[in-house]
Amino acid sequence: MKRFTIALLALVLIIPAFSMTANASDHDTEEGIDERFGLPILVLGGNLDEAQKQEVREMLGVDDPEMVEEVTVTGEDLVRYIEGEDSRARMFSSAKITRQDEGHGLVIERVNPENITQVTDTMYANALLTAGIENADVEIASPVKVSGHSALTGIYKAYEVSGEELDTARLEVANDELNLATDLAEEEGIDQEKVSELLAEIKQAIAEQNPATREDIEQIINEQLSNLEINLSEEDRQRLTDLFDQMRNLNINFDNVSEQLNDLSTAIQDRLSDVVNDEGFWQSVRDFFQGLIDAISNLFGGGTEDESANE
Repeated sequence: MKRFTIALLALVLIIPAFSMTANASDHDTEEGIDERFGLPILVLGGNLDEAQKQEVREMLGVDDPEMVEEVTVTGEDLVRYIEGEDSRARMFSSAKITRQDEGHGLVIERVNPENITQVTDTMYANALLTAGIENADVEIASPVKVSGHSALTGIYKAYEVSGEELDTARLEVANDELNLATDLAEEEGIDQEKVSELLAEIKQAIAEQNPATREDIEQIINEQLSNLEINLSEEDRQRLTDLFDQMRNLNINFDNVSEQLNDLSTAIQDRLSDVVNDEGFWQSVRDFFQGLIDAISNLFGGGTEDESANE
């Protein structure tokens, strides 16, 4: 009984500690506004109802509507940026974009990744850098399960609202890249992060080799597929070649893109390793709850600690 009482007391003490840790990592809405870039821009999917919009505001840490510039993205915006898209497209994905200083890089966070089922953080980063968007914190959310594709259009609109002029040709190629990335993951059964790694490695190789022809692009793609041990159909190999040949023709600075992608990947891995690889912390958590379970089991089993040890 004594052991159960101690365990129960410990549980009462540890729960507030976990709560404090979680609260400390919530979106900080008290930071000052960088007047050079204006307010962060909150882009809400046009098909959200009022309750869903409020849910998204809460997920993205928007407590004071005066502290963001709020806009809505619709299918009409989609067709303005991407030729051949459908203006009736349903838009649920939403985002908050906070522009940062040169050299900050892109920091992408899906605040509820369980609802954004196809597009990963690194897929967004790949596509946005291709589109010419750099140096920003981008938080993405949806109150319903979605693929996540429409968030890209919302981010484009945020930059337009802030006065940036984006190259529509690059926007279309970036959209093609995102579609291809999710197709490879879904149809070819390749791990999502492996797809992102492939795209980043191809860009890095292009930056180093400066290919002059489509054949050069094709050779680079085949080399990277071999290096990463990825098998693709001939059709998907051609889609990759088409995509990167388009990028080559647009004279995108692959060296700059791949450098920022490397920085982003490092930052994500560091952030994950801080939590996932802290074995000492998680072992102490496991030990605590195992002790709690043992204590409860002993109490309701009718035995004492000494009697349990003798069984």
